[in-house]
Amino acid sequence: MAVERTLPTSEARDLLELVRDLADKEVAPRAAEGEENAAFPRDLFALLGRSGLLGLPYPSAYGGGDQPYEVYLQAVEELASAWLAVGLGLSVHTLSCYPVAAFGSEEQKARLLPDMLGGDLLGAYCLSEAHSGSDAAALSTRARADASGYTVDGSKSWITHGGRADFYTLFARTGGPGASGISCLYVPASTGGVAADAPEHKMGMSASPTAVVRFDGARVGADALVGEEGSGFSIALSALDSGRLGIAACAVGLAQAALEAAVDYANERHQFGRPIAEHQGLSFMLADMATKVEAARELYLAAARRRDAGRPFGTQAAMAKLFATDTAMQVATDAVQVHGGYGYTRDFPVERYMREAKVLQIVEGTNQIQRMVIGRALTGAR
Repeated sequence: MAVERTLPTSEARDLLELVRDLADKEVAPRAAEGEENAAFPRDLFALLGRSGLLGLPYPSAYGGGDQPYEVYLQAVEELASAWLAVGLGLSVHTLSCYPVAAFGSEEQKARLLPDMLGGDLLGAYCLSEAHSGSDAAALSTRARADASGYTVDGSKSWITHGGRADFYTLFARTGGPGASGISCLYVPASTGGVAADAPEHKMGMSASPTAVVRFDGARVGADALVGEEGSGFSIALSALDSGRLGIAACAVGLAQAALEAAVDYANERHQFGRPIAEHQGLSFMLADMATKVEAARELYLAAARRRDAGRPFGTQAAMAKLFATDTAMQVATDAVQVHGGYGYTRDFPVERYMREAKVLQIVEGTNQIQRMVIGRALTGAR
């Protein structure tokens, strides 16, 4: 069942039709096998780039789509509904491009963004470390400056596209301890001294590689610095506010896929002489699932519209990420329950949805961190 969408322009409606067509014909048919074989679909990201979908919220002057976040996020949702690894990959790539697009010099934008947005380059966002996940200001990867650039030493953990990305948006310490000593650097993956460990063996999302990325005396020029020295932490937080909306959209896409699978099965499966969808206990469960999905969608769209209007949206982004990812976990779990014993087998996609949903409650700020962000906004606490 196609989602009924409210879009701001006819161009946006045409764009979402293109996304839905690509998702149905090119993405969804490969999802189950791709996850089974842990096959990273790099070619699909190139296809998205050629179709103008890798830079939707960025300026057309640099190869972007000039689309508001309200539209971009619905494209992410459609792709995530077809295959979470692709929807989340688009969100991570968009996050990786954000520092250059928002804080880079005009020279950096002209030099880097066309390939970043056109599909020739795929990005990864390097903030988390083994001992500084939620406490990102405690990161220890260091970039030592000299007359010609920076030498980077350290490692980053839980990096989506680690080892497969073409560039890394890196946050490293260029100064003293704390947030004020962190800077942002653009590091090509081909840089000497940059390498990735083997991908992590994960519960789900096998086709989306997650790996430790190591920097061992990696040399980059002075022009690798994005923004000013010492401004990296504020850049990282600004990027994550937008990135959390991407994760919320991914969660809604996954929840929508789980809901549709549950409804289809409930209409097909007969018990006691009629479809199980006609039994009140199960129909009430489906109703609750649908209501939560719709509420999560409206929450991320409301936050996106605040962003598009230039209004503060960080708290609303945290709310959307929190509610949408908890919804995805609940709806995927309920979809398994609707399928009964079959839901626990790999003959149906709902067991994969349930495994995939869990990571969305963790990435780009755990849901406990989102509650802290929301609580501080309510109380004024630091």
